[in-house]
Amino acid sequence: MRAAYIEQLGSPDVIRYGDQPTPEPGPTDVLVDVTAVSVNHVDTFVRSGAWRTPLTFPFVIGRDLTGTVAAVGTGVHRFRPGDRVWCNSLGHDGRQGAAAERVVVPVDRLYRLPEGADPFETVALAHPAATAYLGLFTHGRLRSGETVVVVGAGGNVGSALVVMAAAAGARVVAVASARDAGYCRGLGADHVVDYRDPDVPGRIRAAAPAGADLYLDAAGTNDLETAVDLLAGRGRIVLLAGLRSRPVLPVGPLYLRDRSIHGFAISHATAEELAEAASAVNRLVADGRLRPRAIERLHLSDAAEAHRRLEEGKVHGKLVLSVADGPEPGGARGAGEMREFGPDK
Repeated sequence: MRAAYIEQLGSPDVIRYGDQPTPEPGPTDVLVDVTAVSVNHVDTFVRSGAWRTPLTFPFVIGRDLTGTVAAVGTGVHRFRPGDRVWCNSLGHDGRQGAAAERVVVPVDRLYRLPEGADPFETVALAHPAATAYLGLFTHGRLRSGETVVVVGAGGNVGSALVVMAAAAGARVVAVASARDAGYCRGLGADHVVDYRDPDVPGRIRAAAPAGADLYLDAAGTNDLETAVDLLAGRGRIVLLAGLRSRPVLPVGPLYLRDRSIHGFAISHATAEELAEAASAVNRLVADGRLRPRAIERLHLSDAAEAHRRLEEGKVHGKLVLSVADGPEPGGARGAGEMREFGPDK
């Protein structure tokens, strides 16, 4: 089978595309014929070594996939060949990655694709939407009626945060670019603040005079001095981006009003937490409330180029790698296909 893989840590140039042995499922595994794989920042962290996790070389890269069940282990009863499925937790903690024609997935990390769901759209949502769910509910302890501030609301994780918070009955203040104001309102935001406004904190206070119960910065700027001051009593900040940021920690305002800061990375989520997030994602996908804003399709053989563009900040929306109908190893690279979506489309 063909796969995108590395034989050492390093830049995108270490990614190879070629033949690798077809994996064999164990008793509690499922063999999946892969349709599509998304490309996430965490994939670049693992490939470069910025995020240290056990790897066995050659290492197939990638975290998220959609596909069709090809075979199941003797102890698997939830799936059968032909089922359409998705996964968002490969390529970490000793598990081989997703960027291959066939992949073995532990059964407790595999989920059914909702009826009628597009596999390319769904794989684009898998990582940001699950991240949003865990940030809001597992770690943020969001309750109906609370006020949530989402910084970076026009992005992949940010837009999922807005949709999920609004669906849970929260009041959402979105911080995004002015051109994204209509998009964010269409997702369910009650107020939108232009991040270029000279007084962003003042605008947030005007929209949430009692303070924010939950504050999430999907843009990774992590201005904690400002964020802590915007919280209500017992308000929470959840950190979910900004690997290299080193903000000032305002200790006094944190403990004097019982405020808290909690960090999390989805790679540490348990199988049970991921399954809970997947159920929520599936419901919103089936209802048509959760869709990627834009996806660009490349071929699996373009994995190195996809990583390079992501690290250079040259990606609009999500990059998705198609497994089928591509060039042979060493062949010519195909052109990408961009598809854009809106909240009302």
